[in-house]
Amino acid sequence: MPVKPDILKVTATAKSRLFQVEEIELRFSNGVERTYERLATRGRGAVMIVAIDADQNVLLIKEYAVGLEDYLLTLPKGLIDPGEDALQAANRELKEEAGFGAEKLNLIKQMTSAPNYMGHKITVVLAEGLFPCRLPGDEPEVMEVIRWPLARLDELVSRDDFSEGRAIAALYMVRQRLAD
Repeated sequence: MPVKPDILKVTATAKSRLFQVEEIELRFSNGVERTYERLATRGRGAVMIVAIDADQNVLLIKEYAVGLEDYLLTLPKGLIDPGEDALQAANRELKEEAGFGAEKLNLIKQMTSAPNYMGHKITVVLAEGLFPCRLPGDEPEVMEVIRWPLARLDELVSRDDFSEGRAIAALYMVRQRLAD
């Protein structure tokens, strides 16, 4: 079994409201020393919600993605606030972003994105038993909610405006879970 490298030094090189860029000096078990950089996140992580209605449609939102400077279809998601667990955060975010609450919430999987460079984790939650319920959120505009048949997942994935890898993975995991 590999031996984890020794962390010799961690230096914060930049900070924002949500992120901190860190430089990490490491010494590996063979004596080689390297400096890595990572994007460290503050807080308790985030949730991504796969909300399925009674007709087996998934609720998608159309959201502005500043990284790509365009509107994309994705799943409701957001940070876990202090004092919340992942299920509470998922239900709150679903109410804020899609205008629905859920009677039944199940943890699916905790995932990472680019773990060689980021410490961010997101927990995928399946939400069922949906009912209308809107909470005010921190979004700058109301998000359009689109119902998409889970049975047409492959068609959704082929769309240019649905490209977020973690949303794609979440939907395939949920589809498999519901088929079992």
